[in-house]
Amino acid sequence: MSTTVARMITTALADLGVKNVWGVVGDALNPVTDAIRTEDRLEWIGVRHEEAGAFAASAQAQLTGTLAVCMGTVGPGSLHLLNGLYDAKKSHAPVLAICGQVPLSELGSDFFQEVDNDAVFRDVAVYSRTITSPEQAPYLLEQAVNAAFAHQGVAVLTLPGDVGGLDLPPSAPAPTFVDAHPQTMPTVDDLGKAATILNGAEKVTMLVGQGSREARDVALQVADALAAPMVLTLKAKEGLEHDNPYEVGQSGLIGNRAAQTAFEKCDALLMVGTDFPYRDWYPEGKRVIQIDAKGQHIGRRTHVELGLVGHARPTLEALLPMLENKTDRGHLEETRDEYRDWHEGQQRLADPEYDHEHLGVVRKMFDNPEHAIRPEAVAAALDRHAAEDAIFTADTGMSTVWLSRFVRMRGSRRLIGSFNLGSMANAMPQALGASALDRDRQVVAFCGDGGLTMLMGDLITAVTYQLPVVLVVFDNRSLGMVKLEQEQGGLPYFGTDLANPDLAEVARACGLHGVRVEDPHELDGAVAAALAHGGPVLLDVVTNPDEISVPGRVSIGDAWGFAIAKVQETVRSART
Repeated sequence: MSTTVARMITTALADLGVKNVWGVVGDALNPVTDAIRTEDRLEWIGVRHEEAGAFAASAQAQLTGTLAVCMGTVGPGSLHLLNGLYDAKKSHAPVLAICGQVPLSELGSDFFQEVDNDAVFRDVAVYSRTITSPEQAPYLLEQAVNAAFAHQGVAVLTLPGDVGGLDLPPSAPAPTFVDAHPQTMPTVDDLGKAATILNGAEKVTMLVGQGSREARDVALQVADALAAPMVLTLKAKEGLEHDNPYEVGQSGLIGNRAAQTAFEKCDALLMVGTDFPYRDWYPEGKRVIQIDAKGQHIGRRTHVELGLVGHARPTLEALLPMLENKTDRGHLEETRDEYRDWHEGQQRLADPEYDHEHLGVVRKMFDNPEHAIRPEAVAAALDRHAAEDAIFTADTGMSTVWLSRFVRMRGSRRLIGSFNLGSMANAMPQALGASALDRDRQVVAFCGDGGLTMLMGDLITAVTYQLPVVLVVFDNRSLGMVKLEQEQGGLPYFGTDLANPDLAEVARACGLHGVRVEDPHELDGAVAAALAHGGPVLLDVVTNPDEISVPGRVSIGDAWGFAIAKVQETVRSART
């Protein structure tokens, strides 16, 4: 019995275990969407903007570790995928994008909507090809998926409008996919060199990233042997944060002073499974050992004395017996005490009564004269009430700051964000992707008001496909992180104000359950009710627009710039 190119593609993807295909229907891909219509194992989710579909697919690939699929039709439909696909690329997520194209006879004629997909997607994709005949379709699909798996990245297959409906030759083979990631480890000699450096150091600090998440137990044993405080990257929170007696939080702009103390006072830094990108936050003058499965990552962020190419678990398991247990635990105890003090101070900010007590009364005069809800309180309430297996997504910017500081990744909680690309508008569509995987699992999105309103049309997608996401909007009427960056540079904020509608009203108009909260004392109950609602809900929390997130290290220049900016803002306000 004959089958078409489009049906071959959908059957092969369903056999692989793909559950959802995200996109917007359109002419060139009509044969594919029709094949999906009759394939019971695939669910078509029609988004209102292809970018949302690509973000959703990226989230699914990150959560499952296997292939996720999105589609865009000719020209603009495929171009709209780009931002979400770049997120997948930089998050090392295996995603297949199926893109439409003009008919074969029109290729190269500057036809209506024609775009050279192979050129456009060359940078974002590890594999990008155009199917020009039925005979080559199975082979190109096979190569595309295998490339996405092998390189943990994006593959793009372009399908001209007159090819998808053609019959395959009777002898055409079914595609065969290979998803294998063998564990690697360094040589014994290199492991011995690493042990010599670590054993000879008086104070060791570990910087642990996403690549260590599956090696939690042995990473903790190494930290114990070295009496090493463990600085976690944001993506290492999942799996390594909870019940970790060595953890001292994050570094960088979202970090705290204990993490910087751990960096500055160590003699040796052991980096495990991390490509933490911010050079300015690395310590200087330390002996650095970096363990990473990808050799090209070693040494590209800070100078490394010894690089060990290998996966975290087998490498740490082989290194551990070579380590001498350190009896002096002063470095660990000092940084842990500093971290606890910082964390307790942060928790005080989350108390609804903070602005009425002690230091809060003074601070309120400067940064919260209207007694608006502090975003710290929102994040802390979500941490208290969210399920132990909740999936969290976070928009880039201040939403990520509050999540990193107040939400603990205990139980089997998961965390997704645009942490490498740093795009706006990722939290809501990524939450849609997570929810489509399991509609019985709680999914909570930390949305900035700027991010949510950028792709607000896909609120309708949550309703259409009954995706019970909880979208919590930190509604501070501004692009908060940009505002902070301007002020830190000594500039009065400009262009960051957002004239938002009542976002809860917008949500209700789209069919979601919408709730707006303006009173700090109503916050806790509203959060609990939103999480218990059971359907798609948007919680619009009006938060303090002038809240300040103090990083772990503040230079005199940063403080001076902020002071100058505040003076200029005060003068500007007086004039108006």
